[in-house]
Amino acid sequence: MIAEAGLIALWLAFALALLQLTLVGFGLAGGKQELLGSVRPIAVAQGGLIVIAFALLIALFLRSDMSVLLVVNNSHSMKPWLYKFAGTWGNHEGSMLLWVTVMGVAGAAVALFERALRRDTHMATLGGQAAISLGFYAFLLFASNPFARIDPPAADGQGLNPLLQDPGLAFHPPTLYLGYVGLSVAFSFAIGALLTRRVDAAFARAMRPWVLGAWILLTLGITAGSYWAYYELGWGGWWFWDPVENASLMPWLAATALLHSVTVLATRDALRAWTVMLAVIAFSMSMVGTFLVRSGILTSVHAFAVDPERGTFILVLLGFYIGGALALFGWRVGAVREGAPFELVSRETMLVVNNLLLTVILGLVLIGTLYPLMTEAFGHKVSVGAPYFDRIAGPIALILMLVMAAGPLTRWRRDRLSVVARRLLVPAVIAIFAVALLAWVAWGRIGVLPFFGLVVALAVGAGSIAPLWKRNLRRTPLFTYGMVIAHLGCAVSLAGMACDSAFTVEKLAAVRVGDSVQAGDWTLQFNRISPIAGDNWTALQADLEAVRGGGAPVMLHPQSRFFASAATTTTEAALLTRWNGQLYVVLGQEAEDGRWQLRIWWKPFVTLIWLGGILIALGGALALIGRERRGWQLKWRERAAA
Repeated sequence: MIAEAGLIALWLAFALALLQLTLVGFGLAGGKQELLGSVRPIAVAQGGLIVIAFALLIALFLRSDMSVLLVVNNSHSMKPWLYKFAGTWGNHEGSMLLWVTVMGVAGAAVALFERALRRDTHMATLGGQAAISLGFYAFLLFASNPFARIDPPAADGQGLNPLLQDPGLAFHPPTLYLGYVGLSVAFSFAIGALLTRRVDAAFARAMRPWVLGAWILLTLGITAGSYWAYYELGWGGWWFWDPVENASLMPWLAATALLHSVTVLATRDALRAWTVMLAVIAFSMSMVGTFLVRSGILTSVHAFAVDPERGTFILVLLGFYIGGALALFGWRVGAVREGAPFELVSRETMLVVNNLLLTVILGLVLIGTLYPLMTEAFGHKVSVGAPYFDRIAGPIALILMLVMAAGPLTRWRRDRLSVVARRLLVPAVIAIFAVALLAWVAWGRIGVLPFFGLVVALAVGAGSIAPLWKRNLRRTPLFTYGMVIAHLGCAVSLAGMACDSAFTVEKLAAVRVGDSVQAGDWTLQFNRISPIAGDNWTALQADLEAVRGGGAPVMLHPQSRFFASAATTTTEAALLTRWNGQLYVVLGQEAEDGRWQLRIWWKPFVTLIWLGGILIALGGALALIGRERRGWQLKWRERAAA
């Protein structure tokens, strides 16, 4: 009865979402406050019901209930419990139920905790959230039922994709979905503000925590997904420009632009229309990502659905929500009053330039992602890979980084160019020194883009901490520290990307037991190869002894694993991390002459990429805590004064 109870909870949540939207519509149109008074408890009840439905689906996976089609197709009784648990969302239907669950919980949180908005804008926001939820409820109930039974029950399941049998599955998708749904809340805020003509600083201050929270979670999700793919797929890269990777990057780019824009609106009451438009764009990118992953038009380890009918359903939802939002924006944008003015040399201008550059990069990534799909629809296959994205988006990203360094050193409203130039003197000197040093040490040995990437990383690293110069560090607000750490994280990640591209050493070798191979400063000796067994896999494991210079030897154990359910062979890379880089070893196939293929990389400072991502998210978290703490302090002082 667990599956039936879950399906009932899903239907009840759908009914409450419909009731919530109806009450908001009639309540706002007719000015009936008694109807609006019921919206908040209904939103909370809806969130509780969808949590129950998702918890019951988890129970079905943990119990290995082979009478449920989703469990049969995506689980196995012999799987470790962690992969049964995380496998709940390692498939199409389960991941969509997770999406809707997070959306329901977010709607309940907006109903319970949001107090800064006017009542009519708050109710309109909850109506917008209910409207979004309705489409996804309908998708689950009519196109992707996660609780569908089979009769008779199967003897056992087909198992989870072995590439997904990793602890990363328990962290990466939920974090991304939390970020996506945070953007849906920002979208609902924008819709509510347009409907009630209340696009102002108060609206921005209410929306900013949701945007910042979504941005933090997207940053963590993308960082974790990048490292997961790096060590799991065995190809030695941290970003492949896969269309589904781009599907997570595009909402992050839009959310970054929205975060800066909503900060301007909340702080200086400027960029009103632009902030609303970015909220629509950010959620649009989340919907585009949903369509790419679940439409069946892509073949990828990330892509779940292969049913074109589901893709059509999502495409209709995308067109309805985004088309409707754009139509509402066009209808009401004339009622959005112009915000406070600012001079050409000001922090607002820097943030506008930041927004424009982010939007250009977003457009280039979107074109590069969708263009091959469109040409294939007309019978022509075109590949758009890393060279396009690196050469087109890379230089713009470097300019964006320089603007990011200059923005915090510029005053709000009005500043003088000569004064800003003096504040940028130290980062400029560091950049010039870096150019001279790299030209002397590595000219001709590295590409132009990595060369300037290192230069910009050093300059931005210095510029990111410049806002702390000559300040009382004990009195500096926590959100200022957050900004500094987030910008410093961008510089750290850029340095890691540039070093990986410029200085990586790759070695492909075929060796017998007892042979040695040289890769950069490392010497690796192939000692033995032996069979081992895990919980639900068997493997051939190589034992390698790695020595660098006169240091002590370190053992590495790359594996080639075989999973019986589903029948798949995977590579398990061996990683050896040092302060200045990572040694990465992959075991290949055995040749006819008895030699084994080894692929070895020495990747200097590659770990800076993910360290930078963690710093960016940490900076965002400090900014969120600092902003919320200041808000509570102001409210407490007002109450104390009253």
